[in-house]
Amino acid sequence: MVRRSRSPLVYIAVAVALVLAPTASADSTASPSHPATGTVLTVGGPATGRSIPAGFLGLSLEYFAIPAYAGTDASAINPVFVRLIRNLAGGQPPELRIGGDTTDRTWWPVPNTPTPAGVTYALTPDWLAVTKALATATGARLTLGINLEADSATVAAAEADRLVAGVGRGAIKALELGNEPELYGQFTWGRSGRPGRPKTYDFAHFSRNFTRIARALPRIPLAGPATGGPRWFKDVSRFLAEHRDVAVATVHRYALESCYVTRRQPSYPTISHLLSNGSTQALADSVASAVQQAHARHVPVRVDEINTVSCGWDPAVGRSFASALWSLQTLFDLAGEGVDGVNVHTFPGATYALFRFRHVNGQWHGVVMPEYYGLQLFAQAAPPGSRLLSVSRTGDRQLRAYATRAPRGTLRVVVINEGRGARVIAVRARRAAGTGTLELLTAPSIRARRGVTLGGQSYGTSTTTGLLAGPQRTRTVARRHGEYELRVPPASVALLTVG
Repeated sequence: MVRRSRSPLVYIAVAVALVLAPTASADSTASPSHPATGTVLTVGGPATGRSIPAGFLGLSLEYFAIPAYAGTDASAINPVFVRLIRNLAGGQPPELRIGGDTTDRTWWPVPNTPTPAGVTYALTPDWLAVTKALATATGARLTLGINLEADSATVAAAEADRLVAGVGRGAIKALELGNEPELYGQFTWGRSGRPGRPKTYDFAHFSRNFTRIARALPRIPLAGPATGGPRWFKDVSRFLAEHRDVAVATVHRYALESCYVTRRQPSYPTISHLLSNGSTQALADSVASAVQQAHARHVPVRVDEINTVSCGWDPAVGRSFASALWSLQTLFDLAGEGVDGVNVHTFPGATYALFRFRHVNGQWHGVVMPEYYGLQLFAQAAPPGSRLLSVSRTGDRQLRAYATRAPRGTLRVVVINEGRGARVIAVRARRAAGTGTLELLTAPSIRARRGVTLGGQSYGTSTTTGLLAGPQRTRTVARRHGEYELRVPPASVALLTVG
């Protein structure tokens, strides 16, 4: 989103982020010869009865991002983008949501119908061909935003019909009608110069609006209410009761915002605010009621638009290494709240863009931002089917820890340390035996925008493959006296795998 403010697992992964400190080499992570001093992590049984669903981690894209990321030639889709999508899917069909602000600013031109006042982007046969080719290349399941703010059944039906015909019904998981309707009466709609609805527009108005427009759409499962306003989260149960054709409940969340806040407010974009409890666990807590309401009606919930800083431009935060640590923490916290899926939002020019591409002399080149590394580490630490485990700790209260166990017993634990020095940690886990493998996610500093490595490998300054490159650097960690002891360097994330 650009215009609008909005407001644990065991394979063993040990992730530690130490704020404003230099990175240590992977060699420093070997097990120490003495016990850990005061910091003990104990991994227990399942934290919840649910496992990580297939397709849990997906991406969200604005409509105009498709040609910018995938290209304009349906016969030659950007292979780097395809690979980067697949990296996060755990071998399952990826989840792609196309929408955001452009949900209500996009249309399929209707003969003899004037362009709606707020529309800024027109779909074309070429756009459809590229999107279909991208879905085919990735095997993705698409959630497609449909314009509700135009308040026209004709406009919405024409767009939905062309999307279904052009992309293919089999590739479409759901049609998401509207985007953040709680803001329709507050923000200017596209280039119209005025809001799309009166200031009195509320949930009741939206629900009636949704019913009328949805009747004109093809018989495809619907997603909604696509709200980013916590005050509307309480209405999720009512929304699902009134709209039985909604198959996925969708809400949006951002950690921080650049508009309408002062430096003293906790939502103002700074690295310390990004890594605070308010931007991670509290953010996940804010969707708990929506999750409970939807699950009571046996409907899954996706936070299908989320990222670091909404409503403005602040790459010092949004493109820092801290964003990788935030994304890792927040995904675990959302999974712990029972969220069924998360789509991380990105588009060209976003303060939190995950990557950018250029096509030179017939070859695609991609620049991968730090936050993407955090997403990729989560995909390793919490593969589909794994279960979140409980983690308790003694000692350093700045540590955050998560753990998962895969169906075949593999254990992973993630620890995030926001202290200023390296930590020596003892990890105790039931049903864990043998040596572990440790790899680090590192950067020159918490503020770094480049120089990130995962297991010694990197996408470098540019990638033509979408795969990590360079020699892999991992270490073995022996189990001694029932513990895995390791020293985790500053400004780093470590992934320890046992089994």
